[in-house]
Parts: sequence; structure tokens; C-alpha cells
Amino acid sequence: MLVDVKGVLTAALRRFHRSGWFHTFICLCTTLLHVDYKTMKVNKNTQIKGKAQKWKDVRSKRCRSSIKPSELNSSPVIVKMIKEHQVSVKKKPSVKRLKNKPKTVSENKKNSPGSGFNKPDSQANGCSTLALDDEKEDFQDCREGSEPVHANGMETSEDTEEVQAGRLEGEALHHCAQRGNQQNRAVLVMQKNQTMCFRGKCVVTCLYGRVEVMGFTIDEGQRSYPLFSPASHCPLTIRALGNSDYIRDDRTEASNILQDYLSQASRKKLVKMVTQTSSIILLDPLETPLTRFLSSFTHLSELFSPPVSELMSAVLDTPLNGLGMIPLGSTIEGLKTSRSCRDALSTVVGACRGDIDGCAVILVCGIKNVGKSTFIRLLINTLLNHTSSVDYLEGDLGQTEFTPAGCLSLATVKEPLLGPPFTHQLTPEHMIYYGQHSCETDLDRYLESLKSLWRRRPQSREMPVIINTMGWVKGFGFQLLVDLIRFLPVTHVVQLSHGGTTQCPSLTPEFLRTAQGYRTHPPTQTALNEFTESHYPPRTYSHLNVQSEFQGVGRQGTATHQRSNEHRELSLLGYLSQLQSPDPGPVRPLHTLTPYQVPNTAVALGVMHCEVAPSHMFYAANASLVGLCCLAEKVTSKGGPVVLSQATLCPCVGFGVLRGIDMARGLYFLLTPVDPSILRKVNCLLLGAISLPSCILTTQSGFESEMPYVTADYSFDLTGAGKLRVFKGLMRPSLMGVQ
Repeated sequence: MLVDVKGVLTAALRRFHRSGWFHTFICLCTTLLHVDYKTMKVNKNTQIKGKAQKWKDVRSKRCRSSIKPSELNSSPVIVKMIKEHQVSVKKKPSVKRLKNKPKTVSENKKNSPGSGFNKPDSQANGCSTLALDDEKEDFQDCREGSEPVHANGMETSEDTEEVQAGRLEGEALHHCAQRGNQQNRAVLVMQKNQTMCFRGKCVVTCLYGRVEVMGFTIDEGQRSYPLFSPASHCPLTIRALGNSDYIRDDRTEASNILQDYLSQASRKKLVKMVTQTSSIILLDPLETPLTRFLSSFTHLSELFSPPVSELMSAVLDTPLNGLGMIPLGSTIEGLKTSRSCRDALSTVVGACRGDIDGCAVILVCGIKNVGKSTFIRLLINTLLNHTSSVDYLEGDLGQTEFTPAGCLSLATVKEPLLGPPFTHQLTPEHMIYYGQHSCETDLDRYLESLKSLWRRRPQSREMPVIINTMGWVKGFGFQLLVDLIRFLPVTHVVQLSHGGTTQCPSLTPEFLRTAQGYRTHPPTQTALNEFTESHYPPRTYSHLNVQSEFQGVGRQGTATHQRSNEHRELSLLGYLSQLQSPDPGPVRPLHTLTPYQVPNTAVALGVMHCEVAPSHMFYAANASLVGLCCLAEKVTSKGGPVVLSQATLCPCVGFGVLRGIDMARGLYFLLTPVDPSILRKVNCLLLGAISLPSCILTTQSGFESEMPYVTADYSFDLTGAGKLRVFKGLMRPSLMGVQ
């Protein structure tokens, strides 16, 4: 049934001219009335003229009686249109931005204020005077061009500032951020999918909505979390996730929340930015014993500032000034995850949420500087969105996550990792001090240490386990990976590589059946019987290949604080910062702290990494880092110091600095942050190849004369005086098929 176009549009537009469906309604009307949208023209006399080949149903002009407004709802066509409109409003479909703006016939027509649409003209059937004579535009283009302009999924209005999704930088920060009532405090409003990449440190609290940092979601009502984004690692990015699905009175609720943090003028500015998909975060300065201790060293005073390569992209003049964080421009990439990385995270998280029987055991491997540690932090943070804790088995001696270098540990992670390793040093449940940042000198002790740690894990736990491995994937290093997969009940192997080529063979279940391990040999064996009988490792596992695509992948950073040896020093300094008082105040040098006095007859002293004559043992251990260990047997003395003849495998509870030895009284002077109740169990001090950072000895304040333990009478020009460099990538003859 055909109805009068003029009457229908006039009455309908009275109902819908204020809604966001104005132009969509026009397109829908013309389609239902068999009006071809490509050829419909509106002139000043409001006469509709159609081409004969388009109007196949109507060949001649017909007289149609106009429909009264009271009869509108009785028309089946309009009833159907109203129902479809009501359904579409409930669904709230996403719409695209305006691509092709409608052209007006009269240039004197002005748009209505606060709206992106033309003011209705009564002389054109109550419709906007549109020039629709473009034969190249089809119906799809018209539908997209007719939709209202939205800001991040929300319709704009005259009292809402429109903010584009993407990186928050420059001028946008002046509109979205305001200084708080307290000094150096700021409140930031972010729209859905907006991001802010920054250098520095701060404490973030989500007041409204949700935000995501390094895979961890922070909801409103949760506690505050510290964020660390130093120059030694990739900068952190805060991303807004929007609000929950339920409807809320966003303006009123946000105003009530901001009342405690902002003045009335500042609050009024930010409330205009708030929509149902906004997130509001509170940013506070962050000052801890760690940051105070690190900043006391001259070469680390700018650790939390942008490096030279990022200074041109730093946004300095913002309301966030003085807070301790500096936003970065869009030229800085931030954390970049590839498609394969996101797919692997999704697969592993799905498995940990119940897709497999028992707990998931994920082994992460790959060459050096390919992003293993970053991937593991992302994985742990993502898992903590769904579970209360995650077990972590440390198998990388050089780049440890929770302890100083040279340790193998088993830790339970309950808090998100929102910074590099030196910012979240903790005491693992079980730890073994290996004493070196590489295991090449004693592969057997390395494997035995990892198996010993795994046996200590309660098998009744159902939480996922993540295993970190070394970047040594050639020669014996690759054989150790094969052994670990066979020794441990691995369910997923995540292998990272770059450049489209594998830097080592792909560790698939099929390859493992014929692979040669350090201890195991093909056909596939499940290592030691007494170990596997109680754990029942699976016969197969899922292999996930991740291609890293971030800038500088596979290469060690050359900028300040980005080399691997500097990362190890930062981790050790982070551990020693626990010696500082938690109360605000000046940093106390280590030589001013009161040490523990330990009788040399009560503890044994041993060296792990080399052979030292007993008469030179005290010279080697003085002013060195030692592991605090617990031997199974009781230490007995015959009236003198006890010296271990060989390296031993024993639990470690922490670390200390042996700052002095009193031979006359038979005392060791020990500095350690370990609790005294745990120190009573320590009966062994182990010395390894992990040395104290030189800044601990050379930059201590309070010395006017020659510094102890430091000498300049040493020449590196002598043969053998420097550090011995070992190339671990050499392929052994047995692996090349050479007899």
C-alpha cells in the first residue's frame, strides 16, 4: 500500500526530528515506500520527480489524499517502522562517524545549535532541504553519512566535550586532567579505549569505570596500585576500558565522586567530559624506600625520567606536572604485542580457566631479548584478573623476576606486576642460591635445583604455574630445555622468536620424541622414576609459537640502564633498599646501619663458583654479597670458623652483605633485611659470583679519606686481568654430527 510521502514524513519528523535517528528514518521511509534514493530530488516547490525507469510501480501521477496525524499510528507501514525504531533503540547499535555531510540547497540555512543536522524546513515536506542528486552515492553510503556524530560510542551534546579515542597527549590533557585539592595530586578522565603512555612513577586509583595496565584490570572500588615506568624498560600505558554494562547516572555519580578530590570549578570542567563509557582515575605521587635509595646514586637520579631519545616526545606542560609522571607523545610506541602474542595469551588464559583437567603448567622459552619476561608479566597480570594467585618457577639465573640474580626460586604471585623486576622484589616460598648468572659450569646442579623446587610445591594446588627459562637456547642450553619439558608436567610450551625464522628448533611434541637432552635420550623418557611416579606428567602438551614484533627485538638495549648487567645491578639495589626505613627521610648509607653480629662457629662459610684455599676464604668473603642458607645437618665447630669444602644444595632465605670480619672475637658483621625470626634458622653463608654494585662502595657519603674495600692500584692492561668472556652460542661437535 502506497501512502502520501509528504503527509507521512511531516508527521513522523515531528516525533523524531530531535532524535539521533533523523537521517536513518528518511532512508528507511524512502525504501519502504519504494522511492529510489539515488534519483529522488527535492526542489523549492517540494515536488518529487522520479525517473520512469526507476519508478516501475507508478507510471503516471496519481492523486493521493493526505493522511491525518490521528491516522498515523493506524498505518501498517508506520506501525512497523515505529516498532523497528523502538527495537533499534534498545539494542543501541554502534554507528559510524559522518563521512559525507548532506548538502543544503540554500546556503542561508543555518544548522541548529548543538546539533550536527540541518534545521527542518516546512516547505520541503518537513524534511531538511537535501540535494540528493549524486548518482554515485548508493544507499549504504547515504546510511553511513546520515548517522549522528558520536564521541567514543556516546552521542554528543552541547555540554559534552568531544574527545577522540587514542593517545592522550598535548592539549587533550589540559581538558581531561585537573589538579586535586592536595598538592601534586591529579584527576584524569579517559574515554573508552583512550591510552596514556608515560615515564615516571605514580599511584593510580580507579574512581569510576575501569582501566587496564600491563594486562591487569583495575576496577572502581579496588585498592590503589603503584606504577613504575623507568627508562630501563618499555614505558607503561594506561588504557581505559569504559564502564560496566549496566546503566548509571554518570554525571551525578561522577560529580559526587570528584567532590572529595577537586574544587568546584575543576569538578565542573571534568564532569562535562564524563559519559557512560568514561573512566576516572586518581593519580598520586609515589615515594618509597626503593625510589629514595635509587635516587641517592648520581647515575640513577634520572632513572624515572624520559631518556634522551624520548625527550622530544615528552609532554611537559600538563596538569600532571609535579606528580612524578611525564606523558609521552604518540611517536613513542609503548608496549606492543603481536597478534600471535595475543592469541597465545588468550589460549593459555582459557586453559587456566578450566579448559583442561588439573592445573596448567606453562613453560616460556626463547632466545635472549625476545620478550620472555614481558610476556610472562602480561600473562601473570591477565591471570590475576581471574584467579587469586599464580605460581612462578624461576629458571633464569641471569634475569630473575623477584630476587637478585643467581637464584632459582618458586614464588606465589598475588599482586600484579606493574613495573620491572627491581620494583617488586619479594621473598619466594622456596629459593636456592646457585651463585652465578649462568649455569654452564654445573648443569647437573642446575637441573637438581629446579627439580628440588618443584617437589616442594604442594601438588594439591590448582593454580596455574609459569616456568621461566634462560635465553641460552643453543648447544647444552637447548638440551636443558628438552630435559625440563620431560622432567616437569608441562601442559603448554610458549616459544618466542622473531623475524619469521626460528632461532632454535620448534619444541613441538613431535620433535621432542626424537630430541636429544642433556640427561634424557630418545625415545621419549620421563626422566627419573621416583620423580614422575608421584606427578604423572602428561604425554603431550600444546605448543604455541609467538612472533615478537617490537622495535629492537633480539638486540640488547644500548641506552643507559638497558643492558643486562645493569638490570642485574638494579635488582640487587632493589633488594638492598629494604634496609632503608619505611618512614620518609634521608637515605642512610649502608656503613651507617647497625649490623648483626654472628659467631663464626655458629655458621659455615662456603664458596660456590670457584675453589678458594681455606686460608684465603675470609679475604674473598669480606665486603661481599652472601646467601643466607639453611643446611640440613647441624654445624659443629672445633673452636674455629667452619668452612665448607664443596658447594652444596640447600634452601636459601635471603641475602646479606658481609660488611666486616673480626678475627680476634670471631664475629661476622652482617647487614640483611631478613627478619630476625628467620635468621635464627640460618647456619650457612654462601659466597657466589654475584658481586655488589660498585656504587655501593664508591658513592657512600660520609667518607673524607680513602674508602675501604676500594683500590685504584689495579691494571686491566695485564693479560687475564679483565673478565673472561665466554661465547655460549658455540655448537658442540656432538650436535653437529661430527665424531
